[in-house]
Amino acid sequence: MRILVLGGTWFIGRRIVERLHERGDDVLVVHRGRSEPDGWVPVEHLRTDRRDLHAHAGRVRSFAPDAVVDTLALSAADVDAVLPVLPEVPTVVLSSQDVYQAHTGLRHGRCESPVPLTESSTLRRERYPYRGAGINHVPDDYDKLDVEDRWCSRAATILRLPLVYGPHDWQRREDVVLRRLRAGRRQIPIGAGNLLWTRCHVDDLATGVLAALDTRAADGLTFNLGESRTWPLAAWFTQIIGAAGADAELVRVPDAALPQDLALTAVQQQHLLVSVARAQEVLGWTPGEPSHRVSESVRWHLEHPPAEGAWTDEDAAADDDALAASA
Repeated sequence: MRILVLGGTWFIGRRIVERLHERGDDVLVVHRGRSEPDGWVPVEHLRTDRRDLHAHAGRVRSFAPDAVVDTLALSAADVDAVLPVLPEVPTVVLSSQDVYQAHTGLRHGRCESPVPLTESSTLRRERYPYRGAGINHVPDDYDKLDVEDRWCSRAATILRLPLVYGPHDWQRREDVVLRRLRAGRRQIPIGAGNLLWTRCHVDDLATGVLAALDTRAADGLTFNLGESRTWPLAAWFTQIIGAAGADAELVRVPDAALPQDLALTAVQQQHLLVSVARAQEVLGWTPGEPSHRVSESVRWHLEHPPAEGAWTDEDAAADDDALAASA
């Protein structure tokens, strides 16, 4: 197949492009050229902002894609900019499970939806959930509900993603634990750690994207992707410690004493546990065993520590204060 990928050089898109190349597809990656990996797979590149894609309509026509993967639409404007340029071919769009009202419940500390969440669960009533928050790479007009609405006019396949982890994760999901282990911390303060938040290894996610590209019965449908079994946050932390081969323990402390980066381990009223039954049935997709995937991811992150975000005296003091409160 000839696949045009919007985005495709960061974490999730990068792995999708690599998997497409590995199976022999011809790939054109449309990106700004800011995060292109060195010595990467030999695919075609169109280096431009997606909102300037109209200036390269001839290149898109000459490539003549059989399908499109949009990995990085964050707003309605992101989709409106490319729809007039792209052919009406099977399209897979990466969305987020933050479209559910349960996500609002988690953010505001109240239960808003029963779980597991299915594709028909109540959608988020508030719009532009991160407006004014100043989160890196998240514009004020971010809203995956807008993205889904725009792409639905093309009968695109929508994949709602959970918390994704694995090699090249720029958010370094496991680092909340690993940074403490690298600093030699033997005790890690934690709250109840009861949160059930579905996760997914990036390679399983890429497998789901390829399955959606190959399954015409998926056109126009929405799917949750994620692991088939989810451990609570505290158990996930324990898996990370075990995968790192570390001698460290989790110490329960009062919620009010938790360091900021461990706030999600406090008692939670709302979970983000999703059902992936539709993806398994329609796409024939099966994610890997969570404990094995955590071990694979931790090994990679230990071999590739971050250049920034070193453990500081302030970090140590915050943990020590929390641990003192455990008494």
